[in-house]
Amino acid sequence: MNKNTKVLALKYRPQNFEDLIGQDITSQTIINSIKANKIPNAYLFTGIRGVGKTTLARIVAKSLNCKNGIENICKSNYCDNCLAIMNSSHIDVLEMDAASKTGVEDVRELIEFSRYGPTSSKYKIFIIDEVHMLSKQAFNALLKTLEEPPEYLKFIFATTELKKIPVTVISRCQRFDLSRIKSLELLNFIKKIKDKEKGNVSEDALKLIVKISEGSVRDALSLLDRGLLTLGEKKELDLKEAQKVFGYFDKSQLIDIFDLILQGEEKKVIEIYRNIYDQGIEPKVFINDFLELIYYFKNIDFLTSESTNFSLNDEEFSKIKEISNKVESQVFILFWQFTVKTIAELDTVSNQNLSVEMFLMRLMYLTSLKKKKENNDLQESVKNDLEEKDLKTSSKNQTINQIKNISQNKNIKPEAKKEFKAESMIFINSFDHLLKICNEKREMKLKYELEKNVNLVNFANNRIEISFNDNLDKSFVKDLSSKLFDWTGERWIITFSKLKGDETFKKKEQNKKKDSIENIRNSELYKKVLEKFPDANLIDVKKKKE
Repeated sequence: MNKNTKVLALKYRPQNFEDLIGQDITSQTIINSIKANKIPNAYLFTGIRGVGKTTLARIVAKSLNCKNGIENICKSNYCDNCLAIMNSSHIDVLEMDAASKTGVEDVRELIEFSRYGPTSSKYKIFIIDEVHMLSKQAFNALLKTLEEPPEYLKFIFATTELKKIPVTVISRCQRFDLSRIKSLELLNFIKKIKDKEKGNVSEDALKLIVKISEGSVRDALSLLDRGLLTLGEKKELDLKEAQKVFGYFDKSQLIDIFDLILQGEEKKVIEIYRNIYDQGIEPKVFINDFLELIYYFKNIDFLTSESTNFSLNDEEFSKIKEISNKVESQVFILFWQFTVKTIAELDTVSNQNLSVEMFLMRLMYLTSLKKKKENNDLQESVKNDLEEKDLKTSSKNQTINQIKNISQNKNIKPEAKKEFKAESMIFINSFDHLLKICNEKREMKLKYELEKNVNLVNFANNRIEISFNDNLDKSFVKDLSSKLFDWTGERWIITFSKLKGDETFKKKEQNKKKDSIENIRNSELYKKVLEKFPDANLIDVKKKKE
């Protein structure tokens, strides 16, 4: 067959260890074992589809039987043995597909054939692909030969389902786990193939191919082949065309949907989704991509655009980071659980498209419920605080009236009580002033919460707007409202904001201290100190009292 008529996956199949990508450690180990003449009775290659299991098996077979030896193995002008192995026609190298020959009789024929030595090469080699498909009896028949084969006999097994192979067989093999090909390595590889084929494909389209292939070289080459054939030679395969060809849609649309869900824009969300559905995107593909996006939103602070396996470009990455900073982590976790549940529901619904639309609307309902709950909790907290305060005041007045009725000799003047309250009233005009009052009133727990766990957003007109971290005490709002009422004689509103707000008081103090230390370290005085005392280390700076 003319090489040019082959599909790319076969045309560019590696023929030696140097051509193989992503399996450097495995290749080097095998080469070293052959050079040291410590060749195992059987090799076992395991990994996902398209990472080079069968290809590596043939390369090993060529390395063992090449007439030039491992040191000068054929790379271009192939010897008879290497050429025959490449064409699957070598008399001493038998390739068997265990998927079609699973029975014990097939293995017995193999063992019978193994009794005769090689005819034209050093080793007789049996390559068994998808070996996990052999029956239990077939594996048992193979065990003894596998453990103590003749010196000239070698087995090479390849499988995608290692767990289905008996442990007794695995223990008799030298096992190699072939890893998925790294995204960047695979991208560079298909770039070279694209250049050799003179294909007109954009960088973003190649990145999409890498993402879809999930670390499989064969899948990547098959997709590239399909893309080149779809558009022909003159037209460029850009990202939009590639998404149409491979049935993928622009991730920026999904990010827009997510943002609009948080805003409660039901009409716009459904409109964008219907546009995506009209492009031919399956509902299950949409939901799975949505699930992947939730993961990125939740963990964006710990990721880079490269670690997303080219799922996101720089613009999308920045947009996700911007939205993520405005949303609490609990929202993403809630969305994740709800989306996973929806995937299971899709199989029970006849029209999956309608199910996805309802799913998006339910997410908006969840978001609005959460906002409503936060507001209700806040109002309920303030209401309870005020009721509790009124109850205490009412109870106190009742007790005083009772005492007055019993003992007429004690005369309690209401005017004196009002005077006392007016004298004790405090006017608090800033967050720093509030901290100072807490210190004066010995409210250390409240002061600690305000300094360590609260980020101020706004402070004005008896209203404090804050954001907070997970360490904030549950009774903080109740305690602060109560104390503010006691100190000022007025009711205060404390609200929670989605804005990040200022840094905490403690964080500001730490930053000031850090800046002070850094300034001193850059000073001439400190440099002179280091000249005389090289081991000196500046750990703190204190301002001298006047």
